[in-house]
Amino acid sequence: MSERASGFTLGEIVARFGGELVGDGSLRILQVSTLEQAGGDQITFLANPKYRKQLHTTRAAAVILHRTTAVDCQRPHIVCDNPYAYFARVAQLLNPARRPEAGVHPSAVVIASIPDSIHVGANAFIDAEVKIGAGVTVGPGCVIGRGARIGDGSLLHASVTVYPDCVIGRNAIVHSGAVIGADGFGIAREADGSWTKIPQIGRVVIGDDVEIGANTTIDRGALGDTVLEDGVKLDNQIQIGHNVRIGAHTAMAGCVGVAGSARIGRRCTVGGGAIILGHLDIADDVNISAATLVTKSITQPGTYTGAMPFEPHRDWMRNAARLRHLENMADRIQELEARLAQWEKRT
Repeated sequence: MSERASGFTLGEIVARFGGELVGDGSLRILQVSTLEQAGGDQITFLANPKYRKQLHTTRAAAVILHRTTAVDCQRPHIVCDNPYAYFARVAQLLNPARRPEAGVHPSAVVIASIPDSIHVGANAFIDAEVKIGAGVTVGPGCVIGRGARIGDGSLLHASVTVYPDCVIGRNAIVHSGAVIGADGFGIAREADGSWTKIPQIGRVVIGDDVEIGANTTIDRGALGDTVLEDGVKLDNQIQIGHNVRIGAHTAMAGCVGVAGSARIGRRCTVGGGAIILGHLDIADDVNISAATLVTKSITQPGTYTGAMPFEPHRDWMRNAARLRHLENMADRIQELEARLAQWEKRT
């Protein structure tokens, strides 16, 4: 019987992940769910105080929560410092990833020498000089270009394309339709207005424990490499330009665009639809809100938000410059109002 089918007791969960157990440790948990929908053999969590009232109506067997909300919970519960992260680990425990059996589908074309422990799906193509680690899954329709490297335990879902010489580290997850290592947008304009392509001779180098969403594209470097450090998490339909560097454990939501040669620090978050212009530096621990347009480097950690409506470029530049001084202008207006009030009293 699988771990998911048999479940785990609350006591076993706490023994694995820590936390403080309040209630019956022998209670067996089979699955995770939401506060609103959980049933009698499921565990849920409370991370947002907005849902605190649902503690009184949930039918969950147990709840994962912070000590500040534990006083409101009458059901068995696990007290921890980070309920959402704790819930994620429990969800992984109860839903272990399913991997296909090792072997090469008869319709796949494999030119490189590969270990016996990997799975290659139908109609996949693995070119010469490719190096693939143990336990890798290459899904149906994937194309792995000449000289590419993929680390142990990585999972490529269907129709992933990895261009020649690109590197993917260990335990990566690459979702369907992702393209790793296409040419960056390098073109030079000639005097007659035509364009001349600049060969893109760098690579994409991806670290360990990285996840790349469906239909996300990561361009190869023009001269050096495009680099994603360990633990980076990219959502669906993201565009990463050539020679970008993304620091360890940074996460980006869907439809983010990062232009070429931008350098993004570690542990950053970027909200959906945000745009980061090229050749900018983003410090560590920066949080960029959804739909924000980043037009200059960010040198200090913190949260940054902003978007402006479309208008002629000259007008936009003038208004943007004024917006930067808006706080100073407000202070000056308050000072003038105070002076005016004093003058009115005298007259």
